[in-house]
Formats: sequence, structure tokens, C-alpha cells
Amino acid sequence: MIYWELFLAFLVPGIVGYGGGPASIPLIQIEVVERYGWLTVEEFAELLALGNALPGPIATKMAGYVGYAQGGVLGAVVALFATVAPSLLILIFLLQLLSRFKHSPKVKRMTGLIRPTIAILLGILALQFFTSSWEASGVVQTIIIAGFSFLLLEKWKLHPAYVICGALVYGAFILPLF
Repeated sequence: MIYWELFLAFLVPGIVGYGGGPASIPLIQIEVVERYGWLTVEEFAELLALGNALPGPIATKMAGYVGYAQGGVLGAVVALFATVAPSLLILIFLLQLLSRFKHSPKVKRMTGLIRPTIAILLGILALQFFTSSWEASGVVQTIIIAGFSFLLLEKWKLHPAYVICGALVYGAFILPLF
């Protein structure tokens, strides 16, 4: 019975919580604190603070914690699935719809307009990362990392995952020396 309750408790905020985690938090609180009484208001506030401190979507972190606390590993899996299931099902439906009409001129025009927008957003994000690196690590270190990354990716065609791992190692072990 607890698994069904966990599923319903996190499925409802996932369905009606349009806007992501911040919009779902009050809905999760209603389910977890008021309806089922799994947490007190104080415990929920602490969970929210902890969830905000960790990387990743807050609703899934809360679901994982509450699910594990109430039903162990299986409870965590059920609560996590219930949290992502609505978005997953909508995404699958929309991708099937897009696939069905992929040869339509309207769909081609729409995807043609979306690609430059995404490219601009990624470019802005890269520029923000570059400037924050410039400020935090300095000019020389930023140029070294950017230059080597460019060479590894473009000249030697190394997979981006290896370049990211290499930059992380460089940042963890070399940068503290400077």
C-alpha cells in the first residue's frame, strides 16, 4: 500500500505542477505533510533546504528522499518514477507527433527557428562560463584550458567527455597550485 501512496503522492504534483520543481514544491508539501503525514512542516523545510543545496532537480531529490524514508530503495524508485512519469509520457507523445509530421513544411520551419535560438542560448552560456572562469582562475589558466580543449576537440577529435574529465582533473589538481 505504501508504494501506491508514494506513487500517487508524487504523480499528482508531477501532473499539475506546471513549471518544474519550484511550482511543484507546494504540491509536494500538501501530499507529504498534510495528506500522508510522512514529514512535519519543519522536516519538510529542512528537506527543501537540503534539496536546494544539492545539484539537480529539486522535485526528484525530494521524491527520492521521501520514497526511501517510507519504502526503502523500492519506495525511492517508485517515487522518482512517479515524479518524472508525466513529463516522460508527454515528451514521448510530442516526439511521436513531431516524428509523424517531420516532413511538414510548418514543422521544418519551426525546428529551423528553434535551432538558432538554442545555439544562441548555448553561446551565451559558454560566454558566461568563460567570463566566470576568467575572473576566478585568471587569464593564463583560462587560455590554457580553452586552448587545450579546442585542440583536443577540433584537431585530435577527442570525445568531449574526455575533454571535460581532463579539465576537471586539471581544475582539481593543477589550479590549486597557482
